[in-house]
Amino acid sequence: MRIRLLAALAGLAAGLVAPSAAQADDDITPYIIGGGTVSSAPWAAAVLSNGSFTCSGTIISANYVLTARHCISGTMSVRVGSVNRTSGGVTRTVASTSTRYDLALMRLSSSVSTSYMPLSSSYPPVGSTNSIYGWGMTCYSGCSASTVLKTATVRVTSTNQTDAYGGRAIGSTRINGNAWRGDSGGPQVYNGAQVGVASTADGSSRQYYGSVAYNRAWITSVAGV
Repeated sequence: MRIRLLAALAGLAAGLVAPSAAQADDDITPYIIGGGTVSSAPWAAAVLSNGSFTCSGTIISANYVLTARHCISGTMSVRVGSVNRTSGGVTRTVASTSTRYDLALMRLSSSVSTSYMPLSSSYPPVGSTNSIYGWGMTCYSGCSASTVLKTATVRVTSTNQTDAYGGRAIGSTRINGNAWRGDSGGPQVYNGAQVGVASTADGSSRQYYGSVAYNRAWITSVAGV
């Protein structure tokens, strides 16, 4: 059963119940679920709704942050350039939002100068090892979103899956970690470029990331990159 990767924080919408087999991940050293922490990520964007952390994202140009459509609710803002979602970097309010399938482009109220996340125009090879990033929950249940940005490696199983809104998605399975609630909107990266946007997961091994290549022309038309 797939669920949206919503942050399991008070006041936010709850996800659906995932398979009980994932309960075994409670015992894993807590990063993403598995994986490790990140020391520097100038392109990272913590996504806030009404002032509270809700999702992960990436800044792709001076004025645009890429995240998941299902993260958009209420008054949106972002913290850019810090691996700590609660401090550091710079903060901006979101002036407007454009969406397509489970991708969202948030136009910032003023520009941010940093190192932006490169975007891929092609799909990662099936069988390739990719990296995922996010501030999501560090265990299957009973814990909060991570304060420090995490990363894990996954193996691509398909480039023809479906995201939460019917768009094309990249399917992967865990190598040393997997995405969970709060990782929504975060990037999947192959060869240094973002290939996906976190959309749905089962909380145990599988995750589905909205395809950047599939939506590349739309991203360019909105954000100019």
